Amino acid sequence: MSSNNGPGDGYRHPGDGYRHPGDGWVDCPWGHRHWGLHGAAGLLVVRFDGDAPAAVILQHRSPWSHQGSTWSIPGGAAMPGETRRAAALREATEEAGIGPAQVRPFARYLLEHPGWSYTTVVAEAIGDWDPTDTDTESLEVTWVPVYVVPTMDLHEAFAAGWPALLRLATVQRDATWTEERP
Repeated sequence: MSSNNGPGDGYRHPGDGYRHPGDGWVDCPWGHRHWGLHGAAGLLVVRFDGDAPAAVILQHRSPWSHQGSTWSIPGGAAMPGETRRAAALREATEEAGIGPAQVRPFARYLLEHPGWSYTTVVAEAIGDWDPTDTDTESLEVTWVPVYVVPTMDLHEAFAAGWPALLRLATVQRDATWTEERP
């Protein structure tokens, strides 16, 4: 696994004006390049209609971002020592104006590669509110009906995980979050 590539390779590196100490690229042995020196996390916010998931918040990613112009969830690199829940909530606040008091996390979905992982925190929306695109990483942040999600141009990893994420939202809504170690 490598996270230190040479100058001029087209990728940003620690110390190059990043916002957080965990920002940077990791190359895993499977040939993938991942954002987040300490892993990454994102927040899938679900609005329910009765017991069924009705809509989720998705972010239309800026063209300059990894797999730009696709749709996914607000998320990004975890900082050193930060739990994935804390990272997901921080990123959702930064990118979509979603405050921790507006959601109730209840499940997690883990994508693991050697030396790197991405945790999707699944959370129920509390109350009736709308997200806001609050930084340059988003073209748009909006509620999307769950039946529309599979028809969109999705970030590859989010597309692959969508069926499992929807299943988690459906069957684990009443679960209680258990804290994890950073």
